[in-house]
Amino acid sequence: MKSELEIRESRKMGRKVVVAVCTLNQWALDFEGNLRRILESIQEAKEQGALYRTGPELEICGYSCEDHFHEPDTFLHSWQVLAELLKSSTCQDILIDVGMPVQHRNVSYNCRVVFLNKKILLVRPKMMMCEDGNYRESRWFSCWTKERQIEDYFLPRMIANITNQTTVPIGDGVIATKDTCIGFEICEELWNPQSRHIPLGLDGVEIISNGSGSYMELRKAYVTVDLVKSATFKSGGAYLFSNLRGCDGQRIYFNGCSCVAVNGNIVSRGLQFALQDVEVTTATIDLEDIRSYRNKIRSRSHVAASNPPFPRITIDFALSDDSDMCLIVNRPIEWKYLTPEEEIALGPACWLWDYLRRSGQGGFFLPLSGGVDSSSTACIVFSMCTLICEAVERGESHVLDDVRRVVCDSEYTPKNPKELCNKLLVTCYMASENSSQETNQRAKQLASEIGSYHFPVLIDTAVKAVVGIFQAATGLIPKFKSNGGCVRENLALQNIQARVRMVLSYLFAQLMLWVQGRPGCLLVLGSSNVDEALRGYLTKYDCSSADVNPIGGISKTDLKSFLLYATNRYRLPALSDILEAPPTAELEPLAEGKITQTDEQDMGMTYAELSEFGRLRKMHSCGPYGMFEKLLHTWSERTPQEVADKVKHFFRCYAINRHKMTVLTPSYHAETYSPDDNRFDHRPFLYPVNWHWQFRQIDESVSLMTKIQETESA
Repeated sequence: MKSELEIRESRKMGRKVVVAVCTLNQWALDFEGNLRRILESIQEAKEQGALYRTGPELEICGYSCEDHFHEPDTFLHSWQVLAELLKSSTCQDILIDVGMPVQHRNVSYNCRVVFLNKKILLVRPKMMMCEDGNYRESRWFSCWTKERQIEDYFLPRMIANITNQTTVPIGDGVIATKDTCIGFEICEELWNPQSRHIPLGLDGVEIISNGSGSYMELRKAYVTVDLVKSATFKSGGAYLFSNLRGCDGQRIYFNGCSCVAVNGNIVSRGLQFALQDVEVTTATIDLEDIRSYRNKIRSRSHVAASNPPFPRITIDFALSDDSDMCLIVNRPIEWKYLTPEEEIALGPACWLWDYLRRSGQGGFFLPLSGGVDSSSTACIVFSMCTLICEAVERGESHVLDDVRRVVCDSEYTPKNPKELCNKLLVTCYMASENSSQETNQRAKQLASEIGSYHFPVLIDTAVKAVVGIFQAATGLIPKFKSNGGCVRENLALQNIQARVRMVLSYLFAQLMLWVQGRPGCLLVLGSSNVDEALRGYLTKYDCSSADVNPIGGISKTDLKSFLLYATNRYRLPALSDILEAPPTAELEPLAEGKITQTDEQDMGMTYAELSEFGRLRKMHSCGPYGMFEKLLHTWSERTPQEVADKVKHFFRCYAINRHKMTVLTPSYHAETYSPDDNRFDHRPFLYPVNWHWQFRQIDESVSLMTKIQETESA
């Protein structure tokens, strides 16, 4: 029996088409795996009734090949994968476009290749490169600059033998089927002020697809959604956005969210974070809805009447058929955004899982101090275990296969997150004579609640041995400041403890699975946050030096909010005490068993102030004087001299410690003010520490403002 809605829809006249956008977890240079996932997505699209399938950017080779795009092998293997797609029966009777690199007349382009039934219809090169954030596309590719022009592309012989074509069109063209017209954007073209979807829509292109490689940043999911919606709001049409998912070999995480928009509304969407390697999202579109919407916007129609046409590649194929009256058109849906706390719980967890299963290692090792940072890292691993168990319960067999491969047990099935965490995470409280019982107990309790394999060790013997070597060489014994030592002695003794912990971390990471009778090694996890990296408040080559760091791009403020969320989400009462405790490195002697050292006191600034400095430095491109001017208004309750002192203190510390960013552990990118050297943040690591010229300008402004205030008060 048909529902009333189905009967009502079946009476509506119009051409309806089913289209599919695909979210794929591709991996740079994993041509075999990438091919398998592309084929799986095409098969799923066909099973869901789609006659057009589009996928993410550079899906054949993986987006983050970077300088491998300078290698002929990358282009060769991409064509070989395309050859397998063309020959596959899975790809028959469905219009497909895939992303891959193509060289034309000795110029490399980032392209979409459109094909149908063993015939390549169009090679559409990217026309606008992305150069900001973590993107450096023009290092490897050039823009196609010939608007509304196509040329002959001479196919490699391996492809010509399959398609029986010598040349195919390459350029800024569109595909005209029997019933509609399809155009293309590639990632950055959606973001650019002169987006191609406007002239495409004015030329009557009704479906525009975008294969994208867009990565996540906290609180930024709405940006892509708003752009996709607006792409069809002013000029009507359907917009198909396909995005990558996962860690494909870099610090960034592609966060999915593939979707379809029609006439300014989202009608279908995929997940933001998930462990699925392949997710196909379909939508049924009524083409007459697009035509009616456009016709009502009279100013658009007047402009469209004189719009220069795009070259059309006409094909004998339709996306609709005679049975389309039975299809139910997708209606607008509301996009529900994740909170920042949920993004922290899910994004780094998925990133860690990708890294672990593709690295060939057996789990993670984490120095667990009982503080906010290392506890956040531990909770993210527990979140990863939770996601894995949920996926296994849903019957996602590839996740279970990966788990069994990681733990080296072909019969293993995780019972619950806590039990799985015991197999994947080893935590260690590395105590010294300066460590308090409170932090030891907090670490022990949290480890018990998440189920990690936990043990404490004392590092004093190793620290004394290192100091003993120095004493034997120099005849001098350094002392802490509280024991009469100078600042240099005090700092050196703190750094010895921190660096010994790093050495021990790698020793345990290499041998703990041997202790447990399991093959393989563990990945060492770092746990320094983005604010400490910005300030340089870490010891070079201490236990912030690790294999990967899931919280290295997240602020202290956000980590505290995340732990508050995790307390209830994962039922971890130990986090309450951790949140209430003042952040401390515990590297200086205790006073009657109590800590005498806090992070904010050591740094000379609060974590909230650090976040402010970071955003002004990176997002607003402020030097010392520009930052001072902006903070005068932001911190209006402070005197100009107080603001000046804070700004100068930050920039001195920043200059002194910038070199530490050159060895910063690869971190999950989540924050727009990350100081990640040579990736996201292209700045020197050697600075004039005193900033003479810049600070003098600040001092002169303070002097002038002070005189003005004195005159006004008189």
